[in-house]
Amino acid sequence: MGRRHLLAGLAGAGLVGAGVVGTGVAGLGGGSRGASLPVEVTTLDAPGSTAGTRQVPAPGRPTVIDCFATWCGPCVEQMAALGTVHDRYADRAAFVSVTNERLGGGLTREDLRAWWRENDGDWSLGHDPEGDLLAALGASGLPYLAVTDATGSVVWTHGGVASVETLDREVASTL
Repeated sequence: MGRRHLLAGLAGAGLVGAGVVGTGVAGLGGGSRGASLPVEVTTLDAPGSTAGTRQVPAPGRPTVIDCFATWCGPCVEQMAALGTVHDRYADRAAFVSVTNERLGGGLTREDLRAWWRENDGDWSLGHDPEGDLLAALGASGLPYLAVTDATGSVVWTHGGVASVETLDREVASTL
């Protein structure tokens, strides 16, 4: 590898890392110390979601938790698997996708709703700008998935994109 390629790669990694730190991803500078489940998040009016608040995980139901950001390419990829699994289990498990992106500086609630529509979200859309959910889950990157059982205990976590088959198996195991 040439010196120029090495330096370009290091600079790119630094920019990506700075972007993650700037968003407040838990483990990389965000989240409240001592955060634990359940966490109360603000929900937005969007397809499959109503404005208000929601406890994560949902009380008394297995819950699929998706931590994402609108700037995250792999998070877009993850939405397809989430949609497929949601279609199979929405009547038996709760689903919530939560971003900790801060509003302002060019990002609005309408931008979040537009991203949600563009990526076929159809379940609860949450906003947690302090990163308490990410901190409670111990997430260190995005996308980050967790599945809880009906008691609210985390039974599976995954950093990165999970396949439909993997996500399906993990949700089915909680039912």
